[in-house]
Amino acid sequence: MHDTLVDRLARLAPWWVLLQVACWPWRGVAEAVLSLGALLGFGLMWAVRFRGALRVLSHEAWALTSILFCGYWLPQVLSIPLALDPANTAIEAVKDLRYLPFLWLAAMAVSTARGARLVGVGLAALVAVWTLDGLLQAATGYSVGGPAVADRLSGIFGADNLKLGLVLATLSPFVLFPAAKRGVLPWLVVAGALGVVILLAGSRAAWISFGLALAVTGLRHWGWKRTGLGLLAGGLLTVVVASTSDFLGPRVERTLEALQMKEEGVDFALSGRLVLWQTTGRIILDHPLTGVGTDNFQRAYKAYAAPDDQFVEWGRAGAFHAHQIVLEVLAETGIVGLALWLAAVAIALRAWRFAAPGQRERAAAPALALLVTVFPLNTHLAFYSTFWGGVTLLLAALYAGALMRRDAGDPAAA
Repeated sequence: MHDTLVDRLARLAPWWVLLQVACWPWRGVAEAVLSLGALLGFGLMWAVRFRGALRVLSHEAWALTSILFCGYWLPQVLSIPLALDPANTAIEAVKDLRYLPFLWLAAMAVSTARGARLVGVGLAALVAVWTLDGLLQAATGYSVGGPAVADRLSGIFGADNLKLGLVLATLSPFVLFPAAKRGVLPWLVVAGALGVVILLAGSRAAWISFGLALAVTGLRHWGWKRTGLGLLAGGLLTVVVASTSDFLGPRVERTLEALQMKEEGVDFALSGRLVLWQTTGRIILDHPLTGVGTDNFQRAYKAYAAPDDQFVEWGRAGAFHAHQIVLEVLAETGIVGLALWLAAVAIALRAWRFAAPGQRERAAAPALALLVTVFPLNTHLAFYSTFWGGVTLLLAALYAGALMRRDAGDPAAA
């Protein structure tokens, strides 16, 4: 009776992960689903894993998932003693503990062939629906999330939550890989539809992430020449679209200002981020060991910024985060935190290196999604925030669970 109940609850894991992702446009609902999923994950692990059985998750998947979580969470804990506001940092660290059992649940979701198929097809379906909704908004000005803002697509996320481009770019491997397996034409159709929405969503960080996803999926299936020609064609199409768009034209022109190699041009091209990063550098130099503590960056920034800094002038509270993963980790958790992040990355890469080809194939989509999310030569949302931190950790758990599936040695599970 006990084992039957555990098996039935474990079968909910893929559906719960998909429900949580589907709720991303509604932050409060997504938070509630995550918290309930954490309770379910902990309950399953308590009933099975902690009693010595491996019914719901392999030892290797459990270990890799837990290690990747620790690479994210331990820097928070170690930043508490020297934080600007230790109590605030401690509260954030305690709150983020709920991610661990939810990550176990996410790893369980892809720990069997059935679960992996459900999650893969479900994520691809969500990306497809959100893309079609974005195309509808591009054509009519309206989507499920409401009318578009003046200068970019917002899609199902709504005009007050402009994350459509970044989310689609991050999840794009879950549709690009299946499309590529069916041939060049399906891949081009999917890439074109996604590309239009991501381009019009207006986030240049998303453009870089999506370009990286296209390059990797193309190289994996067709090699350098055909992929290079495809990316060149896509780039030319982008230029044509940008030249006829009242919105994209100025954004492309802003980006090209960086080619002048002057500080003012680079800062303008980066939407003021050069000054932000210079101020962040001063924060890092004064708090090198464990940083200012997570969730204390805004307070530190206001203290270090120049009076004419655009993030503090006119009474503004200061930049919320560093907009770049390495600078964010160094500023909030210091050298110690960065070392732990890099250790987690090294372990993830080692697991990939020693995995069998079949295991790598099953983990390819979440691996690439995780790569484009943390790719350091880009700008980023805040990783120590509820939304983007949760996205990153979920992808890490899907990667670990898919790579270390308990049936990985069974050819029928492929």
